[in-house]
Amino acid sequence: MAQLQEVDTCKVKKKRKILTELHANRYLYLLMLPGIVLFLIFCYYPMYGITLAFKEYNAALGILRSPWVGLENFKSLFTDSYFWYVLFNTLKINFGRIIFEFPMPIILAILFSELRGKKRKKLLQTVYTFPHFISWVILSGIVINFLDYSGPLNAMLDSLGFERQAFLGKENAFVPIIYISSIWKDAGYSSIIYLAAITGIDHGLYEAASLDGANRIQRIWHITLPCIRGTILMLLTLYAGRILNDGFDQIMNLSNPVVQTAGDILDTYIYRITFITGTDFAFSTAAGLFKSVVNVTILLFVDRVSKRLEGVGILS
Repeated sequence: MAQLQEVDTCKVKKKRKILTELHANRYLYLLMLPGIVLFLIFCYYPMYGITLAFKEYNAALGILRSPWVGLENFKSLFTDSYFWYVLFNTLKINFGRIIFEFPMPIILAILFSELRGKKRKKLLQTVYTFPHFISWVILSGIVINFLDYSGPLNAMLDSLGFERQAFLGKENAFVPIIYISSIWKDAGYSSIIYLAAITGIDHGLYEAASLDGANRIQRIWHITLPCIRGTILMLLTLYAGRILNDGFDQIMNLSNPVVQTAGDILDTYIYRITFITGTDFAFSTAAGLFKSVVNVTILLFVDRVSKRLEGVGILS
């Protein structure tokens, strides 16, 4: 009896402590409330739709009353040879993004930090950041017109005596075009975080290195990069967590039937199954659920590696 009374007393104390904390911070919780409500409505409430991956969807019955089929949709997915093609193509394209695109904001931030003129620095930051705020619908139109057979680039090649090229009609040229246009659009905006991290570095370290005879490259390599390593690893973890769902807007607007297979990714594959070639919502939900599980798994793995290297991760 005495032990039960102690347990009850502890529970009462915990409840009082929670209520006291809620009352003390009530205004902060009120400020958080709209965000929490929006998060629940738009992120958690729609999650009941995941059950569609385990059902045979019938529009007349709706999601909740459609019959259960277990793992049949996943069996159909994994026996589709083209699914495996787009899966490996998605991984290939997005690992290429990590190699070619991810370092560019870091390089750009370092170059910005080394500029001495404030006006020139602000002008260049504005120029490089502006494309991020243009949608892929508009930006893809600019890229397509620029690379068109009768566009400015081919006109310049023709004037120099070279043959005109159908850049967007070559499968081996499509993926590099994806990388270059993505760097143009997002590198400037992404560099802001790295630039903020560089700004927080103690300038005394650079002065001491200069007195020791270190040149600019050596200061960047031995001071700047080590000091922003935590930021790099954190953003790399977030980048890796969306490795299977990155680039739909860009590829959807830039691709054409000639290069479709070269740039086909899981998102475009799911889009076609859902809205173009058929209306198999259950099958496409299964594909989307598989994609989410793989993304979370990669995120957790990279986060653990980041913790071991730097001691801090996004989930710590």
